[in-house]
Amino acid sequence: MAAVLGVVAGTCAGYLVQADREPTKLPPLSQPTLAQAKGEAPEPLPAAQDRRVRTEGDLRKLLLKKPRGAKNAEWLEGLDGWMDMADYADTYEEPDQAFGDLVGAEFRRVAVTGWSVGNSYSVEIRLVQYRQEEAVAAADAVASQRYGAESDDVRSWPIPGTGDGMAYVHKEPTTEPGYLPLYSAEAHASRGDIALQIWLTGSKPFKKKTVMDLAERQMERL
Repeated sequence: MAAVLGVVAGTCAGYLVQADREPTKLPPLSQPTLAQAKGEAPEPLPAAQDRRVRTEGDLRKLLLKKPRGAKNAEWLEGLDGWMDMADYADTYEEPDQAFGDLVGAEFRRVAVTGWSVGNSYSVEIRLVQYRQEEAVAAADAVASQRYGAESDDVRSWPIPGTGDGMAYVHKEPTTEPGYLPLYSAEAHASRGDIALQIWLTGSKPFKKKTVMDLAERQMERL
């Protein structure tokens, strides 16, 4: 009982002391409405500077144009500049597995172009776009392509202005019975949801300048 009475007495004393104090001045909970800033809002970016607008449109318009004097690649006939998932999966050594991987990677579409420069060499450029709702699939795709490009007979250089871009020139040609030796070069890079692939094949070894020029000019358009 003594302990209980002590607690009650202490509580009452505390209330009496607080009642004798000057009220603490606190800021009111309600605040006046802040005045809206004056002046015009910034203009939205024009389509030419808004990357999201460009990549949501017709990707084929972002592809490099065929150079003067070059011929359209024969394999482009019937594609209309697009490759669907099945067509794209067929470019891999194991299409069935590639198709399943593309589904998991949230593949969206591929814009493609290509040309041949006389009898010297041919070019193929692909812009592979992913939905990227679950993962950064474009960067992952570039990492996979880079891994496949690395070998003892390759020279490689980073593509300026890209975080993951690399260009490769293979020093040794691919040889098959009954066919002329074929030299190759390639470039891979990503920007946002798009993975860039450039493939070159020709009868002579490629120079660094040839593949780097294509890669840099194509990335500038993305």
